Amino acid sequence: MEVCYQLPVLPLDRPVPKHVLSRRGAISFSSSSSLFGAPDPRQLSQRRGAISYDSSDQTALYIRMLGDVRVRSQVGFEPERRSSHPYLCIDFRTLHSNSEPERRIQRLLSFQRYLHSSRLLRGIPQQIPLHILDEDYTGQARCMLEKVGHWNFDIFLFDKFTNGNSLINLTFHLLNQYGMVELFQLDMVKLWRFLVMVQEDYHSDNPYHNAVHAADVTQAMYCYMQEPMLAKSLTSFDILLGLLAAATHDLDHPGVNQPFLIKTDHYLATLYRNTSVLENHHWKSAVGLLRETGLFSHWPAEDSLNMERELGSLILATDISRQNDYLSRFRQHLDQESLCLSNGSHRHFILQMALKCADICNPCRPWELSKQWSEKVTEEFFQQGDVEKKHKLEVSPLCDREINSVGNIQIGFMTYVAEPLFAEWARFSDTRLSQTMLGHMRLNKASWGSLQQEQTLTSEEAETSNQNRTQTHLMP
Repeated sequence: MEVCYQLPVLPLDRPVPKHVLSRRGAISFSSSSSLFGAPDPRQLSQRRGAISYDSSDQTALYIRMLGDVRVRSQVGFEPERRSSHPYLCIDFRTLHSNSEPERRIQRLLSFQRYLHSSRLLRGIPQQIPLHILDEDYTGQARCMLEKVGHWNFDIFLFDKFTNGNSLINLTFHLLNQYGMVELFQLDMVKLWRFLVMVQEDYHSDNPYHNAVHAADVTQAMYCYMQEPMLAKSLTSFDILLGLLAAATHDLDHPGVNQPFLIKTDHYLATLYRNTSVLENHHWKSAVGLLRETGLFSHWPAEDSLNMERELGSLILATDISRQNDYLSRFRQHLDQESLCLSNGSHRHFILQMALKCADICNPCRPWELSKQWSEKVTEEFFQQGDVEKKHKLEVSPLCDREINSVGNIQIGFMTYVAEPLFAEWARFSDTRLSQTMLGHMRLNKASWGSLQQEQTLTSEEAETSNQNRTQTHLMP
């Protein structure tokens, strides 16, 4: 199946056609409040498919138009002026780019689709066409999917075999394998369109928080749901919810963390009152795509709203700042042996814990995979630190490449975050997989420790050599 989206190529000085402005609405986000206009919510609410405006409903602020071209201020859309903060103008689209952006007249889109559309409008072809695969690669990808439940599944190799479409192909395969399409009577075209749009809204320029990470988390979530404790207890709705939450849990991630959004007075931080800013953003983005594609439009309204709420509950649980709250509750359940998976709320809590584990499972992967993820997440930290230095902001912890290394960041993360979580998960599900994950983590931690020692010795030897050369030059 081939799904293509073609944008109208309009001269930048041409008025926006009325038929473009009348296109169906959805929920999504723009990358910076200083770059995008703020249309009258009452006008937006009248557009077909949009969420009705309610001044008390924060969701209404996220309405955007699928297919809209960026409207200039002279058409009546004045730029937002939410704050006079000097760093509000930081453009997240140039976070990983050395070149200056061209004219800022585009569609109101999510971060990633804005980049894609701007390339098309400027006549720049897409680097990797969607769904054009060599037959040999397609066959190898199918072979890999036969082992999708193995913990050593190489998502990087699978992404190459699918020509950068690992999230689409993996999620579609798992949903089909579970029989979700038939069971919930999902429209195949809508489902495929939803998955394509989800993958598009991940930022390919992010070293870590991109569609490959989402695919990796989805594969890990599948492994956990296959564990005996869960496999015999989860309902079909739980399985569908878990896979969708894993695929969308970091949707439209800008590649910077919550403290960065807060100290730059980004409008998302203001909207969510500095609480689970990114996680709320991912959730609302996912809800927007569900409504935009109408994936569950054939369900009763109450059921689809329940899916959206439950999806939010899972995604919000991935907020690392709430780690101790969830871990304490999990430990208390295990100590009291009070978990009952026939209870819907208990199953949902276990899904939350499973998604939390899947989200940070990189230290538990085999070394050759874990090392790649460690380098990628650290590079994303360092790129944020570079931006903070450039704008004379206080550099966030772990984001200064001059005083941090991949090894010390990973050892600290394993010690204080990953090990406590996976130790409790192993108490809950004491299986071969749990012991394998703990074993990999111990080996990976030791490997990073050895690399740290080697780097320290190399640095000391280089420093000693420099001192000796200096003394030699100073001698008469």
